[in-house]
Amino acid sequence: MPSCPECESALDFDEDEIEEGDLIVCDECGTEYEVVATEPLELSRKEESGYDDHDGDEHADEEEE
Repeated sequence: MPSCPECESALDFDEDEIEEGDLIVCDECGTEYEVVATEPLELSRKEESGYDDHDGDEHADEEEE
């Protein structure tokens, strides 16, 4: 069973039932991962903000003007 890259705890999910795009949450630290590929299993950390920080900076600059 794969482990969480953040806290190294075992990630609890059935590898036979996951599909690309599924979200997996670590029970120990709460980090969310998206399934990028199933064979071999590849996970990508899901960003919390929901948008790119660079976009947020651009909007902040516009507000200052």
